[in-house]
Amino acid sequence: MPVAGVDRLLLSAPLAVQDLLAAARFAVQPLDDLNLAALLVSPLFGWSQDDLFAAAHGRDGALWPRVRDTAPPATLESLQAILNMADFATPHLFFETILSGPIQGRRKLLLRLGPEARDPIEELLASALEFETSATPSLQLFLDWFARGDVEIVRDPSAPLDAVRVMTVHGSKGLQAPVVILADACVDPARSRGGSAKLRLGEEGPIVPIFRPRSDELCEPLKSQLEAQDRLDRQEHWRLLYVGMTRAEERLFIGGSLGPADRNGAPATSWYAAAEGALDGLGCEWTDHPIWGRARLFGRREVAAKAQAAAQTARSTALPEWLGRPAPVESRPPRPLAPSAIGEDDVANPPPSPEMRAAAERGRLLHQLFERLPDVPPEERSDRADAWLRHSAGVEDEDVRQSLITDACRIIAHRAYSDIFTPEALAEAPIAAVTADGSVITGTIDRLLVTDGAVRLVDFKTGRAVPAGPADIPVSHLRQMAAYHAALEVIFPGRTIEAALLYTAGPVLHPLPRELLLPHMPLDLDRIRLNQPDP
Repeated sequence: MPVAGVDRLLLSAPLAVQDLLAAARFAVQPLDDLNLAALLVSPLFGWSQDDLFAAAHGRDGALWPRVRDTAPPATLESLQAILNMADFATPHLFFETILSGPIQGRRKLLLRLGPEARDPIEELLASALEFETSATPSLQLFLDWFARGDVEIVRDPSAPLDAVRVMTVHGSKGLQAPVVILADACVDPARSRGGSAKLRLGEEGPIVPIFRPRSDELCEPLKSQLEAQDRLDRQEHWRLLYVGMTRAEERLFIGGSLGPADRNGAPATSWYAAAEGALDGLGCEWTDHPIWGRARLFGRREVAAKAQAAAQTARSTALPEWLGRPAPVESRPPRPLAPSAIGEDDVANPPPSPEMRAAAERGRLLHQLFERLPDVPPEERSDRADAWLRHSAGVEDEDVRQSLITDACRIIAHRAYSDIFTPEALAEAPIAAVTADGSVITGTIDRLLVTDGAVRLVDFKTGRAVPAGPADIPVSHLRQMAAYHAALEVIFPGRTIEAALLYTAGPVLHPLPRELLLPHMPLDLDRIRLNQPDP
């Protein structure tokens, strides 16, 4: 019969939580023999005590090396998978991988421990997530944090659940259920009050604990105080009976066990005796019962054989095969890819130094000059550039302005680059296209020249390092130009696409044939990282 468990419990107490914590301890300390032994005989691995004895007896040294040499391949593979996560997985990812991954920990724990293990497992995952928001998410720190506090699980008693829920009468206040069982109704309140009592010293004095004397030893003022407390306890005893009986919507079962002192039946002050007296008054006699032997029944009687047969059929039905298969990979909708931001993070990027910041600012200003000066007559370019740098860009250092003007004018007037700086070429040209593999590519090309038979694109690189040849060009630059190339093939079908990189520090222009860019075309979206700045 499925049991939901008690309404309150410490998170560290359930066996499912202890087994998962044993896996975490093994990940951080595999040479803890006792912890490893507990992990092996847990439902996660399912070893018997005989299996553990065979592996541990007669060994020389720690248990883990012995298990590593003699364990079955499946066990060794799972243990190694746990160790592989030790330094890389966060606590939540670690536990979730054990529960839902190849080890199938959740299925094994629920199969062995029952559905009541589900709540502690989910609470442990929630605790791991809570820990990760406030501390470094490592397994060692999580184990230390978890061991320092007592986390109490309070289940929602009003949640519908097809299982027996165990709770105190106090905890059932305000709740109702179709079937309620008062399973411990034969308790004598006189015997359950304990051997201690409280005595107030004087009318306004303190209350001190004392051993409760026998009835023939009672004297004032203790006698009157104990009698008053007993009256209050007896009133609470009968009030709780009312609370327990009124929780039932359809059926109420009252039972209990008799102790050695109950030779004449249930104690007269017990709940069971009170209910039995009420049934006597209602004319209910003892009748034979197929389960309990005999019972007193009042009200409508229903047969539960049909419901029991249906439940048995549901439990014996084989689970479908698809339940154990991993969920299929969801199709990814097209997402815009910026060619200047699809480089994978495979290039070391040290913190920017003052020289690097200056180089980046110089490159930004050169881009602005390349955009503004080509349409200006050659004889006016120097003056126009100086005026813009001084008034609009805010460059006050004359040497810096002259260096920028010299480089910009020299590159624009260079014979090899003259066509891309003509008035027919577009500066900072925005493009957008959907490639054959579904990639949505958007970006801005530094210079774009479109003719009837060809399309020429040039991207400026203003860093200090200039590649000596195409083989030395950084891969991130090739990925960027390959994405531009793929987009322009869609926008201008049938025309030749000519791509090139202009390294202004040279200046050096590197043509990029399609054969060089083809391996870097954006055909595998899963390996492309968005919003990664271009080195």
